[in-house]
Amino acid sequence: MFRRTSTAVLPATLVITALAFVSHFLSAEAFPVQTSPSSKSLPSGAWSSDAPEAPPSDAEITAHAEKLVSNQHKNDEALSEYERIEHHVDFTAGPNSRTIEDKVYRIVPTGSGTLKILLKDNGTTTDPAEYRRQLQAWQDVLQLMLRSSDPGTKIAYEKYDRRNRQRAELVDSMVDSFEAKWTGRETHNGRSCNIFELAPKSDFHPHTLMQDALTHITAIIWVDRETDQMVRGEAHITRDISFGGGILGKVYRGGVFSMEQAEVSPGIWEPTRYQYDFGGRKFVFSFDEHEVVEASRYRRVGPPKDALVVVQNELASSKPLVEVP
Repeated sequence: MFRRTSTAVLPATLVITALAFVSHFLSAEAFPVQTSPSSKSLPSGAWSSDAPEAPPSDAEITAHAEKLVSNQHKNDEALSEYERIEHHVDFTAGPNSRTIEDKVYRIVPTGSGTLKILLKDNGTTTDPAEYRRQLQAWQDVLQLMLRSSDPGTKIAYEKYDRRNRQRAELVDSMVDSFEAKWTGRETHNGRSCNIFELAPKSDFHPHTLMQDALTHITAIIWVDRETDQMVRGEAHITRDISFGGGILGKVYRGGVFSMEQAEVSPGIWEPTRYQYDFGGRKFVFSFDEHEVVEASRYRRVGPPKDALVVVQNELASSKPLVEVP
């Protein structure tokens, strides 16, 4: 089974989530692919249909899209200062789905990405000594990131900034790469949402590999009418995505991604649930994996200087600040 690092993917649609996995694939990092033909595939929130209303004009749809992208940038930037709890469940496909792996992580920011602290592994809580070792590792990384003159720190920040720029450019390109069609309104988890179908524009000319991958994907997004934040999204791979002319690997058509998010702080919306369902081939090895990730307990710990105080206080205390779910 291919493994991946935790991805904090966040919404300008599920396309971004899907492409985050593609980026891991290209960088030779392991990544899992998910699906859910069982009851796990059903949306977790409460749904209801709103009364019919007149559709928004083209100008209004454009305004919604621009605000959605602006919110996406704001959410992405904020996430770098938040920790959260993630519950990962890998399972098999089919009507008799069974759990392969069940883990709970504390995802903490480092200034150049995130670090996964294992809290529970298949129902067994992490040993206190091991948990403390992981906290010390977080402390060590934060201390390193505060040494601005250290060559390793400079390289880490440069890589982090480059990833952020590439992601921001990808988010911006979505306005040009997708045609949005309004299909109605629904209420999800108490939020009245506009529903949009996104399809690649026929006249869009990608300039990067990641932009080219956008042309292989369609999506449906539910956008909160009050805030223009994405409440839910589904992305579908409509054509195989090849890497290195198909020699390095391929992600097969039919893959499905879904994501939900909610407000975790005033004006800040972050993912609360992901589900992945896709298969493919990496070199000569086929994969077909399924996973649900539920994220909760978002807490702002700030930039590395402030986060260091958080972890140092926890290490000095005999009681962890985070209770294991």
